Amino acid sequence: MEDGMLLQWSVFRSLLAILQWWGFNVTVIIINKWIFQKLDFKFPLSVSCVHFICSSIGAYLIIKVLKLKPLIVVDPEDRWKRIFPMSFVFCINIVLGNISLRYIPVSFMQTIKSFTPATTVVLQWLVWRKYFDWRIWASLVPIVGGILLTSITELSFNMLGFFAALFGCLATSTKTILAESLLHGYKFDSINTVYYMAPFATMILGVPALLLEGNGVMDWFETHPSPWAALIIIFSSGVLAFCLNFSIFYVIHSTTAVTFNVAGNLKVAVAVLVSWLIFRNPISALNAVGCGITLAGCTFYGYVRHILSQQRPGTPRTPRTPRTPRNRMELLPLVNNDKLDDKV
Repeated sequence: MEDGMLLQWSVFRSLLAILQWWGFNVTVIIINKWIFQKLDFKFPLSVSCVHFICSSIGAYLIIKVLKLKPLIVVDPEDRWKRIFPMSFVFCINIVLGNISLRYIPVSFMQTIKSFTPATTVVLQWLVWRKYFDWRIWASLVPIVGGILLTSITELSFNMLGFFAALFGCLATSTKTILAESLLHGYKFDSINTVYYMAPFATMILGVPALLLEGNGVMDWFETHPSPWAALIIIFSSGVLAFCLNFSIFYVIHSTTAVTFNVAGNLKVAVAVLVSWLIFRNPISALNAVGCGITLAGCTFYGYVRHILSQQRPGTPRTPRTPRTPRNRMELLPLVNNDKLDDKV
Protein backbone atom coordinates (compact mmCIF):
# COMPACT_ATOMS: atom_id res chain seq x y z
CA MET A 1 0.00 0.00 0.00
CA GLU A 2 2.85 2.35 0.81
CA ASP A 3 4.40 1.67 -2.58
CA GLY A 4 1.07 2.42 -4.24
CA MET A 5 0.70 5.70 -2.36
CA LEU A 6 4.26 6.69 -3.29
CA LEU A 7 3.55 5.92 -6.92
CA GLN A 8 0.34 7.98 -6.84
CA TRP A 9 2.18 10.89 -5.21
CA SER A 10 4.96 10.66 -7.80
CA VAL A 11 2.44 10.78 -10.64
CA PHE A 12 0.56 13.67 -9.03
CA ARG A 13 3.81 15.57 -8.42
CA SER A 14 4.88 15.11 -12.03
CA LEU A 15 1.47 16.21 -13.32
CA LEU A 16 1.48 19.26 -11.06
CA ALA A 17 5.00 20.19 -12.19
CA ILE A 18 4.03 19.91 -15.87
CA LEU A 19 0.84 21.94 -15.44
CA GLN A 20 2.55 24.81 -13.62
CA TRP A 21 5.33 24.78 -16.25
CA TRP A 22 2.74 24.94 -19.03
CA GLY A 23 0.91 27.72 -17.20
CA PHE A 24 3.95 29.95 -16.79
CA ASN A 25 5.26 29.27 -20.30
CA VAL A 26 2.00 29.92 -22.13
CA THR A 27 1.26 32.97 -19.97
CA VAL A 28 4.66 34.54 -20.71
CA ILE A 29 4.25 33.97 -24.46
CA ILE A 30 0.71 35.37 -24.51
CA ILE A 31 1.60 38.43 -22.38
CA ASN A 32 4.59 39.23 -24.58
CA LYS A 33 2.45 39.01 -27.69
CA TRP A 34 -0.21 41.14 -25.95
CA ILE A 35 2.44 43.77 -25.15
CA PHE A 36 3.51 44.00 -28.77
CA GLN A 37 0.08 43.78 -30.36
CA LYS A 38 -2.50 45.16 -27.92
CA LEU A 39 -0.45 47.64 -25.87
CA ASP A 40 1.31 48.78 -29.05
CA PHE A 41 4.65 48.62 -27.20
CA LYS A 42 6.71 47.67 -30.24
CA PHE A 43 10.11 47.63 -28.58
CA PRO A 44 11.50 44.07 -28.32
CA LEU A 45 14.92 45.19 -27.03
CA SER A 46 13.31 47.03 -24.11
CA VAL A 47 11.01 44.11 -23.30
CA SER A 48 14.02 41.76 -23.30
CA CYS A 49 15.94 44.16 -21.07
CA VAL A 50 13.05 44.28 -18.58
CA HIS A 51 13.02 40.48 -18.50
CA PHE A 52 16.77 40.34 -17.85
CA ILE A 53 16.51 42.86 -15.01
CA CYS A 54 13.62 41.00 -13.36
CA SER A 55 15.42 37.69 -13.76
CA SER A 56 18.64 39.09 -12.26
CA ILE A 57 16.76 40.35 -9.21
CA GLY A 58 14.74 37.14 -8.90
CA ALA A 59 17.77 34.85 -9.09
CA TYR A 60 19.58 36.98 -6.49
CA LEU A 61 16.62 36.75 -4.11
CA ILE A 62 16.27 32.97 -4.57
CA ILE A 63 19.97 32.21 -4.07
CA LYS A 64 21.31 34.96 -1.80
CA VAL A 65 18.31 36.10 0.28
CA LEU A 66 15.86 33.19 0.50
CA LYS A 67 18.62 30.59 0.00
CA LEU A 68 16.25 28.22 -1.78
CA LYS A 69 19.06 27.14 -4.10
CA PRO A 70 22.77 26.77 -3.34
CA LEU A 71 25.07 29.02 -5.32
CA ILE A 72 27.36 27.30 -7.78
CA VAL A 73 30.62 29.19 -7.31
CA VAL A 74 32.38 30.31 -10.49
CA ASP A 75 35.90 31.72 -10.55
CA PRO A 76 35.98 35.46 -11.39
CA GLU A 77 38.22 34.76 -14.37
CA ASP A 78 35.82 32.12 -15.67
CA ARG A 79 32.92 34.57 -15.42
CA TRP A 80 34.47 36.66 -18.20
CA LYS A 81 36.10 33.87 -20.21
CA ARG A 82 33.21 31.41 -20.03
CA ILE A 83 30.01 33.01 -18.76
CA PHE A 84 30.24 36.27 -20.71
CA PRO A 85 30.43 34.66 -24.20
CA MET A 86 27.54 32.40 -23.25
CA SER A 87 25.58 35.42 -22.02
CA PHE A 88 26.17 37.22 -25.30
CA VAL A 89 24.70 34.37 -27.35
CA PHE A 90 21.97 33.94 -24.74
CA CYS A 91 21.08 37.64 -25.10
CA ILE A 92 20.92 37.39 -28.89
CA ASN A 93 18.67 34.35 -28.59
CA ILE A 94 16.15 36.10 -26.32
CA VAL A 95 16.11 39.28 -28.40
CA LEU A 96 15.54 37.37 -31.65
CA GLY A 97 12.71 35.47 -30.01
CA ASN A 98 10.98 38.70 -28.98
CA ILE A 99 11.57 40.27 -32.40
CA SER A 100 9.92 37.28 -34.07
CA LEU A 101 7.03 37.45 -31.61
CA ARG A 102 6.65 41.11 -32.50
CA TYR A 103 6.11 40.39 -36.22
CA ILE A 104 4.62 36.90 -36.58
CA PRO A 105 1.85 34.93 -34.82
CA VAL A 106 2.63 32.77 -31.81
CA SER A 107 1.68 29.62 -33.74
CA PHE A 108 4.19 30.32 -36.51
CA MET A 109 6.92 31.40 -34.11
CA GLN A 110 6.55 28.31 -31.92
CA THR A 111 6.62 26.03 -34.96
CA ILE A 112 9.85 27.57 -36.25
CA LYS A 113 11.43 27.25 -32.79
CA SER A 114 10.85 23.51 -33.09
CA PHE A 115 13.52 23.58 -35.82
CA THR A 116 16.20 23.86 -33.10
CA PRO A 117 17.02 20.11 -32.91
CA ALA A 118 17.82 20.12 -36.63
CA THR A 119 20.10 23.17 -36.41
CA THR A 120 21.89 21.66 -33.42
CA VAL A 121 22.60 18.38 -35.20
CA VAL A 122 23.71 20.10 -38.42
CA LEU A 123 26.01 22.55 -36.59
CA GLN A 124 27.70 19.75 -34.65
CA TRP A 125 28.15 17.78 -37.85
CA LEU A 126 29.58 20.74 -39.76
CA VAL A 127 31.74 22.28 -37.02
CA TRP A 128 32.92 19.24 -35.06
CA ARG A 129 32.37 16.56 -37.69
CA LYS A 130 30.35 14.52 -35.22
CA TYR A 131 28.83 11.34 -36.52
CA PHE A 132 25.15 10.64 -35.79
CA ASP A 133 23.14 7.47 -36.10
CA TRP A 134 20.97 7.39 -39.23
CA ARG A 135 17.87 7.33 -37.02
CA ILE A 136 18.74 10.80 -35.73
CA TRP A 137 18.88 12.12 -39.29
CA ALA A 138 15.65 10.32 -40.18
CA SER A 139 13.87 11.85 -37.19
CA LEU A 140 14.71 15.33 -38.50
CA VAL A 141 12.86 14.77 -41.80
CA PRO A 142 9.32 15.39 -40.44
CA ILE A 143 10.57 18.42 -38.49
CA VAL A 144 12.03 20.06 -41.59
CA GLY A 145 9.11 19.02 -43.78
CA GLY A 146 6.54 20.29 -41.29
CA ILE A 147 8.25 23.66 -40.97
CA LEU A 148 8.49 24.03 -44.75
CA LEU A 149 4.77 23.29 -45.09
CA THR A 150 3.92 25.71 -42.27
CA SER A 151 6.07 28.49 -43.76
CA ILE A 152 4.62 28.11 -47.26
CA THR A 153 1.04 28.15 -46.02
CA GLU A 154 1.39 30.82 -43.28
CA LEU A 155 -1.27 33.49 -43.90
CA SER A 156 0.45 36.10 -41.69
CA PHE A 157 3.96 35.55 -43.03
CA ASN A 158 6.50 38.28 -42.29
CA MET A 159 10.05 37.99 -43.60
CA LEU A 160 11.70 39.81 -40.66
CA GLY A 161 9.82 37.76 -38.08
CA PHE A 162 10.56 34.53 -39.93
CA PHE A 163 14.30 35.13 -40.12
CA ALA A 164 14.41 36.37 -36.51
CA ALA A 165 12.87 33.09 -35.35
CA LEU A 166 15.12 31.06 -37.65
CA PHE A 167 18.32 32.77 -36.49
CA GLY A 168 17.00 32.40 -32.94
CA CYS A 169 17.15 28.62 -33.50
CA LEU A 170 20.76 28.97 -34.63
CA ALA A 171 21.56 31.06 -31.55
CA THR A 172 19.99 28.44 -29.28
CA SER A 173 21.99 25.69 -30.98
CA THR A 174 25.20 27.73 -30.78
CA LYS A 175 24.66 28.31 -27.07
CA THR A 176 24.09 24.61 -26.53
CA ILE A 177 27.29 23.71 -28.38
CA LEU A 178 29.32 26.40 -26.60
CA ALA A 179 28.03 25.23 -23.24
CA GLU A 180 29.72 21.84 -23.69
CA SER A 181 33.15 23.45 -23.93
CA LEU A 182 32.83 26.75 -22.07
CA LEU A 183 30.91 25.43 -19.06
CA HIS A 184 32.84 22.18 -18.75
CA GLY A 185 33.25 21.38 -15.05
CA TYR A 186 30.21 23.37 -13.94
CA LYS A 187 26.81 21.76 -13.47
CA PHE A 188 24.40 24.67 -13.74
CA ASP A 189 20.69 24.42 -13.04
CA SER A 190 18.23 26.90 -14.53
CA ILE A 191 18.37 29.27 -11.52
CA ASN A 192 22.17 29.49 -11.35
CA THR A 193 22.25 29.93 -15.13
CA VAL A 194 19.98 32.97 -14.80
CA TYR A 195 21.96 34.23 -11.78
CA TYR A 196 25.16 34.47 -13.81
CA MET A 197 23.91 35.21 -17.32
CA ALA A 198 21.05 37.66 -16.78
CA PRO A 199 23.22 40.48 -15.32
CA PHE A 200 25.68 40.13 -18.22
CA ALA A 201 22.79 40.12 -20.68
CA THR A 202 21.38 43.29 -19.08
CA MET A 203 24.76 44.97 -19.42
CA ILE A 204 25.08 43.88 -23.07
CA LEU A 205 21.58 44.94 -24.09
CA GLY A 206 21.07 48.05 -21.96
CA VAL A 207 22.94 50.53 -24.15
CA PRO A 208 21.58 49.30 -27.53
CA ALA A 209 18.04 49.33 -26.13
CA LEU A 210 18.50 52.89 -24.88
CA LEU A 211 20.02 54.16 -28.13
CA LEU A 212 17.71 52.37 -30.56
CA GLU A 213 14.42 52.45 -28.67
CA GLY A 214 14.77 55.12 -25.98
CA ASN A 215 13.06 57.92 -27.92
CA GLY A 216 10.33 55.59 -29.12
CA VAL A 217 9.60 54.42 -25.58
CA MET A 218 9.32 58.02 -24.38
CA ASP A 219 6.94 58.89 -27.23
CA TRP A 220 4.88 55.79 -26.45
CA PHE A 221 4.70 56.75 -22.77
CA GLU A 222 3.44 60.25 -23.62
CA THR A 223 0.82 59.12 -26.13
CA HIS A 224 -0.48 55.90 -24.57
CA PRO A 225 -3.85 56.39 -22.80
CA SER A 226 -2.87 54.24 -19.77
CA PRO A 227 0.94 54.10 -19.65
CA TRP A 228 1.27 53.14 -15.98
CA ALA A 229 -1.13 50.21 -16.25
CA ALA A 230 0.71 49.08 -19.38
CA LEU A 231 4.06 49.31 -17.57
CA ILE A 232 2.69 47.08 -14.81
CA ILE A 233 1.84 44.47 -17.44
CA ILE A 234 5.29 44.79 -19.02
CA PHE A 235 7.13 44.33 -15.72
CA SER A 236 4.73 41.53 -14.74
CA SER A 237 5.84 39.66 -17.85
CA GLY A 238 9.42 39.95 -16.58
CA VAL A 239 8.47 38.54 -13.18
CA LEU A 240 6.57 35.67 -14.80
CA ALA A 241 9.52 34.99 -17.09
CA PHE A 242 11.72 34.44 -14.05
CA CYS A 243 9.05 32.25 -12.43
CA LEU A 244 9.13 30.17 -15.61
CA ASN A 245 12.83 29.44 -15.03
CA PHE A 246 12.06 28.29 -11.50
CA SER A 247 9.23 26.08 -12.80
CA ILE A 248 11.64 24.51 -15.31
CA PHE A 249 13.94 23.52 -12.43
CA TYR A 250 10.96 21.92 -10.66
CA VAL A 251 9.66 20.00 -13.68
CA ILE A 252 13.11 18.61 -14.57
CA HIS A 253 13.45 17.11 -11.10
CA SER A 254 9.88 15.75 -11.11
CA THR A 255 9.70 13.98 -14.49
CA THR A 256 11.69 11.59 -16.64
CA ALA A 257 13.46 12.67 -19.83
CA VAL A 258 10.80 11.05 -22.03
CA THR A 259 7.96 12.70 -20.11
CA PHE A 260 9.72 16.05 -20.31
CA ASN A 261 10.15 15.74 -24.07
CA VAL A 262 6.52 14.78 -24.71
CA ALA A 263 5.22 17.43 -22.30
CA GLY A 264 7.40 20.06 -24.00
CA ASN A 265 5.91 19.34 -27.41
CA LEU A 266 2.38 19.24 -26.04
CA LYS A 267 3.11 22.59 -24.41
CA VAL A 268 3.77 24.07 -27.84
CA ALA A 269 0.39 22.78 -29.00
CA VAL A 270 -1.28 24.33 -25.94
CA ALA A 271 0.46 27.67 -26.58
CA VAL A 272 -0.65 27.63 -30.23
CA LEU A 273 -4.26 26.85 -29.27
CA VAL A 274 -4.47 29.46 -26.51
CA SER A 275 -2.87 32.15 -28.69
CA TRP A 276 -5.34 31.42 -31.48
CA LEU A 277 -8.29 31.67 -29.07
CA ILE A 278 -7.05 35.08 -27.87
CA PHE A 279 -5.62 36.72 -30.99
CA ARG A 280 -7.61 34.87 -33.66
CA ASN A 281 -4.79 34.93 -36.19
CA PRO A 282 -5.86 33.10 -39.38
CA ILE A 283 -4.60 29.50 -39.63
CA SER A 284 -5.22 27.45 -42.77
CA ALA A 285 -5.80 23.70 -42.68
CA LEU A 286 -2.43 22.96 -44.32
CA ASN A 287 -0.74 25.31 -41.87
CA ALA A 288 -2.21 23.38 -38.94
CA VAL A 289 -1.14 20.10 -40.55
CA GLY A 290 2.42 21.43 -40.94
CA CYS A 291 2.50 22.45 -37.27
CA GLY A 292 1.25 19.01 -36.25
CA ILE A 293 3.86 17.23 -38.39
CA THR A 294 6.60 19.36 -36.83
CA LEU A 295 5.51 18.58 -33.28
CA ALA A 296 5.21 14.87 -34.09
CA GLY A 297 8.72 15.00 -35.56
CA CYS A 298 10.09 16.65 -32.41
CA THR A 299 8.49 13.94 -30.28
CA PHE A 300 9.96 11.23 -32.52
CA TYR A 301 13.38 12.93 -32.37
CA GLY A 302 13.25 12.89 -28.56
CA TYR A 303 12.20 9.23 -28.59
CA VAL A 304 15.09 8.28 -30.89
CA ARG A 305 17.57 10.13 -28.66
CA HIS A 306 16.21 8.30 -25.65
CA ILE A 307 16.43 4.89 -27.34
CA LEU A 308 20.02 5.49 -28.47
CA SER A 309 21.05 6.73 -25.03
CA GLN A 310 19.71 3.51 -23.45
CA GLN A 311 21.74 1.23 -25.70
CA ARG A 312 24.92 -0.26 -24.34
CA PRO A 313 28.14 1.28 -25.62
CA GLY A 314 29.52 -0.58 -28.57
CA THR A 315 31.49 -0.11 -31.71
CA PRO A 316 29.30 1.65 -34.25
CA ARG A 317 29.68 1.17 -37.92
CA THR A 318 32.47 3.16 -39.48
CA PRO A 319 31.17 6.53 -40.65
CA ARG A 320 32.06 8.11 -43.90
CA THR A 321 33.65 11.00 -42.08
CA PRO A 322 37.37 10.66 -41.39
CA ARG A 323 36.78 10.53 -37.65
CA THR A 324 35.30 7.55 -35.79
CA PRO A 325 33.22 8.32 -32.68
CA ARG A 326 34.84 7.29 -29.41
CA ASN A 327 31.66 5.98 -27.77
CA ARG A 328 27.93 5.56 -28.15
CA MET A 329 27.14 8.96 -26.61
CA GLU A 330 28.94 10.62 -29.47
CA LEU A 331 26.21 9.26 -31.70
CA LEU A 332 23.80 11.61 -29.92
CA PRO A 333 23.45 15.33 -30.43
CA LEU A 334 23.97 17.56 -27.46
CA VAL A 335 20.93 17.80 -25.23
CA ASN A 336 19.08 20.74 -26.65
CA ASN A 337 15.74 22.01 -25.45
CA ASP A 338 14.34 25.46 -26.11
CA LYS A 339 12.21 24.86 -23.03
CA LEU A 340 15.36 25.29 -21.00
CA ASP A 341 17.19 27.98 -22.91
CA ASP A 342 15.10 30.87 -24.02
CA LYS A 343 12.46 31.75 -21.47
CA VAL A 344 14.16 34.51 -19.51
